[in-house]
Amino acid sequence: MVLALVIFLITYALMLALQKYRPVIALSSAVVFIALGLFGVYDFTPLDALGAVDYNVLMMIAGTMGIVSLFIESRMPAYLAEVLIVKVPNVKWAVTVLALFAGIVSAFVDNVATVLMVAPVGLAISKKLKISPVPVLIAIAVSSNLQGAATMVGDTTSMLLGGYAGMNFLDFFWMQGRPGIFWGVELGALASLIALLVLFRRDTQPVSTKVETEVTDYFPSALMIGTVALLIVASFLPEPEGGALLTVYSLRSGLVCIALCLIGIVRDCIRRRSGGTFLKVLKELDRDTLLLLFGLFMVIEGIKTAGVIDAAAELFYNVAGNNPFMLYTLIVFASVVLSAFIDNIPYVATMLPVVEGIAAMMGVAPYVFYFGLLSGATLGGNLTPIGASANIAAIGILRKNGETVKLRDFLRIGVPFTLSAVLAGYVYIWLVWGI
Repeated sequence: MVLALVIFLITYALMLALQKYRPVIALSSAVVFIALGLFGVYDFTPLDALGAVDYNVLMMIAGTMGIVSLFIESRMPAYLAEVLIVKVPNVKWAVTVLALFAGIVSAFVDNVATVLMVAPVGLAISKKLKISPVPVLIAIAVSSNLQGAATMVGDTTSMLLGGYAGMNFLDFFWMQGRPGIFWGVELGALASLIALLVLFRRDTQPVSTKVETEVTDYFPSALMIGTVALLIVASFLPEPEGGALLTVYSLRSGLVCIALCLIGIVRDCIRRRSGGTFLKVLKELDRDTLLLLFGLFMVIEGIKTAGVIDAAAELFYNVAGNNPFMLYTLIVFASVVLSAFIDNIPYVATMLPVVEGIAAMMGVAPYVFYFGLLSGATLGGNLTPIGASANIAAIGILRKNGETVKLRDFLRIGVPFTLSAVLAGYVYIWLVWGI
């Protein structure tokens, strides 16, 4: 077990230090665990490693990324943002509504993609109103991070939870006769909305703008809606007894996303009489995240086989003292702090089996701990500029536009936003799932 733990810690340290090479590091670590299995150190074969990969999650992520690429190209998000902005009275409400819109989009679209969609609108509005775009884009980024936990397709971490816990799309809204995590996220959004209104209370300059963006294609919007609808339908399909149908059933969500993505690509290629769309979507596909997850699934299975996961669960159990509320609190706020500095994707992927193990020791259902982990890890990234990919993307856009983002600029918005959202979700999840 000690050897596996050392390898894992080295892997994690290298991923933190060399973020550009995280996929290579994760895959190399997976090869090391497979080699140890072949030499008889652990009972871990190449088939065990490949079997540990959640292909359904990888397909969901890849398919959703492709659909999002087409959605952005259609200019529908920018159009909707402008429609909302023309209805607000002043800058305070313009920034708040724009952040809220980014959050709503992010519940169904990857956080970074959401920032890329909405940021140009924020820049344009800031230029028209002659205000700094820095707080505007920061507000968009942190709101995008928050809503990523609302639905199963909102963020990679949500897909990880859905795949690991066997949850379907509707379970995020209503599960086992109780309201799901979606409502906790929305309570957090309401609390953070109030925080934004307070932060921007002095920005009362009137807004004067008009809708200028023209939607070039409505079909990607239909694909987005169709993806959500078919994921809901797929969640009601009866589970077959076995064989090839069971394999297809286990991949149904991923197959839906991939199929609709391919339909969108083929249709656009025919419409343009060119294969450029396929190449563009392929180029914009976040291969690093997909390869990172592919490697991590195998690494986590390796340390699980070696007993590291069970040992970590026992450690948490000993600290919490068989007190579910204490453990829940520890998971939420430890996740917030850790995710402020480390990527929440490998963190959540590692902690899911740990949380499951702790729940088993306590003899309780794991869902309250799952939801606490997801909310804490998702929102913790908003505490620092490097805590979430959406924050890094927003700051990158600002720098490309000649803006300097100071740490205090980010903290002024990120800290109150995060604290208000975390506390609201923390109370809700415990009241609904912990008692």
